[in-house]
Amino acid sequence: MTTARSGAHTSASASATAPGGRRFRLRRGPGRRVTPLLLAGGLCPGALTATGTAAQAGQPARSGPPGTPDASGVGIVDSTRHGGRTLALTFDDGPNPTDTPQLLKVLRKRHVKAVFCLWGDHVREHPELVRAIVAGGHTLCNHTMRHEDLATWTPERIRADLERTNAEIRRAVPGVRIPYFRAPYGSWGQSPDVAYSLGMQPLGWRLAIGDWEPPGTDELVRRIKEGITPGAVVLMHDGGGDRSQTVAAVDRIVPELRSQGWRFERPARRA
Repeated sequence: MTTARSGAHTSASASATAPGGRRFRLRRGPGRRVTPLLLAGGLCPGALTATGTAAQAGQPARSGPPGTPDASGVGIVDSTRHGGRTLALTFDDGPNPTDTPQLLKVLRKRHVKAVFCLWGDHVREHPELVRAIVAGGHTLCNHTMRHEDLATWTPERIRADLERTNAEIRRAVPGVRIPYFRAPYGSWGQSPDVAYSLGMQPLGWRLAIGDWEPPGTDELVRRIKEGITPGAVVLMHDGGGDRSQTVAAVDRIVPELRSQGWRFERPARRA
């Protein structure tokens, strides 16, 4: 679990350009890790080490050991329910009419249940895909209405956005449970308190594979294989752009990891 902070490592930085012309800063922390922090645009950030291996990304920096809550006592889950050789797959920024159905087919074929972090405007445009996600036995996560940075928002503004997003989801699937909330860009601000008060556990991640680039299916598979740690929540995307490479990577990596003794389960429900 991570703490609800929006700070990042402080040290020398440089700038670069993500696909689509989005600018981000490369901030170097300890060792060789380089963390891209997107400054604009609609995608969740990914992160790579200097060698290109997927690493923890866009996450609020830890101020203590795993499990340390934020100042208000609300922690951010980034681990599975049982730990050990397990992973939790999570997908942001959907639903996407092109790639979400294909991803659902892959997950059904591979017998994996995942968490879908839903973008409210996309839910309103494609409610049938939300119904398909729920029908597949997957878990829902509130990812805000328009994927905006919450760092400076007041609790009242955050609450209004999260309630509106939940209403859109439940308009598609009346009465559905929404047990998780994930802040866009990992920029939490005061949102953990608000989400928790609405019955949603703040959901972070340990591994982001940078599929927003996109770097190719082979590279995504490599990043998963080299970046996973026991009990990790993994951040990927089924929306926000062409996610066919992510779908193909999931199809390839699940049987390979299973053959190595990995199991797939949901994130923990409490920090």
